[in-house]
Amino acid sequence: MSRHPRALPAELGTAFTPAQARAEGVTARRLRARDLERPFRGLVVVRPTGQEEEPEDTSPSARAQAQRAEVLRLARLYQPLMVQHAFFIGRTAAVLHRLPVDPAEHLEVGVRAPHRAPRRQGITGRQIAPQLVAVREIEGLRVTGPVSTWATLATKLSVRELIAVGDAIVRVPRDSWGRRRPEQALSTIDQLHAVVASGRRPGLRELREALPLIRVGSASPLETDYRVDAEAAGLPAAELDVEIRDGVGRLLGISEFFYREFRLVVEVEGDHHRTSREQWNRDIEKYAAYTAIGVETVRLTSAHIRGANPRAAGMVRAALIRRGWRP
Repeated sequence: MSRHPRALPAELGTAFTPAQARAEGVTARRLRARDLERPFRGLVVVRPTGQEEEPEDTSPSARAQAQRAEVLRLARLYQPLMVQHAFFIGRTAAVLHRLPVDPAEHLEVGVRAPHRAPRRQGITGRQIAPQLVAVREIEGLRVTGPVSTWATLATKLSVRELIAVGDAIVRVPRDSWGRRRPEQALSTIDQLHAVVASGRRPGLRELREALPLIRVGSASPLETDYRVDAEAAGLPAAELDVEIRDGVGRLLGISEFFYREFRLVVEVEGDHHRTSREQWNRDIEKYAAYTAIGVETVRLTSAHIRGANPRAAGMVRAALIRRGWRP
């Protein structure tokens, strides 16, 4: 094969069957070129240009966006091959819902019993009891709803990962002005309880273990990890996603954790706090304003929260004791 494969007939477009290609005179050798892929049996796709280039932005949010874009691309390619009663499920559905889950190697496609799970190259088929799944549409694709998706992940994720996904589902987003938008939450804790109570299912024990630890207010898996470790270490419960105001009600900042009785804030900082000059300057101003009203700040990164020897809970414990807490 030459370094630059021969151009394909324009009539084929970017997705076609091998039979269509042969009808246009495309050879079997040309169909094996590196600019083509076969994500599913019976479908040939022209690989997007630049797909193998290293992304400039390697932040977790950029990585998640790139993963979702790829899953969305493959799901749309597969959609014409799907039977009418099928839907995306599991990790595929979670990525489409923008939940903090890495995609599976293959698209996961579900059907309600007694339909048979699909079998095709590039697809992992799953059959599920009708009463255990709800389906909705995302960008023209049939997908399990957020709560059903969480429940179908129980056999794939650890309990801690299920807590993080649950936190993401019940989180109340804020807009660019910092205002809460409850209508944009994917679901509620009550609905998570309802799906756990809906009947026997694979992973029910893990769901029951994760459910009591899910909270409204954690905005990232890193925040979930700190909160779970802090509770396990016996620290007092913190308020989550709190607006910190001065004596006349002026908003100084919004912080992830606030131990109000001890005037202590805990901030979990992602890499953007370091790489964005604008964010860095805002942080400096915010922490200075907190200090002026007598609020101390403990700043944590992933290095403090995760790893072989997490230190976050101990750091906050020391600050709480310094602020008057008595274990």
